[in-house]
Amino acid sequence: MPAPDTRIIQDYRYHLRMERQLSPNTVAAYSRDASEFLAAVELEPRAVRTDDIERYLAARAAELSKRSQARLLSSLRSFFDWLILEGERKDNPCDRVDAPKLGRYLPEVLSVEEVTSILESVDTAAGWTGLRDRAILEILYGCGLRVSEACGLQISHVYLAEGFVRVVGKGDKERLVPLGEMAADAFAQYLQARPEAAEPAFDDIAFLNKNGRPLSRVAIFNLVKKQALLAGVRKEISPHTFRHSFATHLIENGADLRVVQEMLGHESILTTEIYTHIDTATWQAAILAHHPRR
Repeated sequence: MPAPDTRIIQDYRYHLRMERQLSPNTVAAYSRDASEFLAAVELEPRAVRTDDIERYLAARAAELSKRSQARLLSSLRSFFDWLILEGERKDNPCDRVDAPKLGRYLPEVLSVEEVTSILESVDTAAGWTGLRDRAILEILYGCGLRVSEACGLQISHVYLAEGFVRVVGKGDKERLVPLGEMAADAFAQYLQARPEAAEPAFDDIAFLNKNGRPLSRVAIFNLVKKQALLAGVRKEISPHTFRHSFATHLIENGADLRVVQEMLGHESILTTEIYTHIDTATWQAAILAHHPRR
């Protein structure tokens, strides 16, 4: 299978990064999608037609969820929109492709008891890494951070005495998030045991690996999986599950939706509203379980 023109992909990546100012993860994903598509269809971008897009999506349907298929179509639509801007095409072959029908996505949510079990499964007596792991989990849940935000968290952005964290989220947008007492205590204990960073550039990075470098997203994913297994939680979870659980528990306890939106850093209230659906699903299941006509 011939490789696509690397110049086109490089130029597209530059457009995403510099002109659209998308995040590095989004730039990588969109560029990869475009490259894999061009390699699979073995066509020049100018020659791609709607049925080529449809055949490609159909070939990938078995390995991708409907949500992933929709994301892939959106990614390809972005690529061909860019080609139109560049004068390489007059139309977008994705415009006539029907996106897969998506149901309302309800993320996996942990109960308060499950969260507590996972937090308490960390062996904090095992050394500084145990204290680090407990602090990471406490902050993921207690502040509703994204995994990328936890990886990039700076010590200077954690105000223990004042009880809040300054978080740099998507698009370099900043927000202030209250820091609960348990998360603050866990973070303070970790800081006392935290080793020196491998390089001065990492001195302010909160969470380090054993080599004194910033902890990776994969490492935090593995941490969450390991501690859930040790805690006997069999749900399919990720670091993002703590964020979902944090928001759901806030709303269940009566927090205002706008407040939760601000804490999570959602641009639109519509994104935050998913957590009201989770709450509805919870009480709906409880009612049906005890319904006299069940």
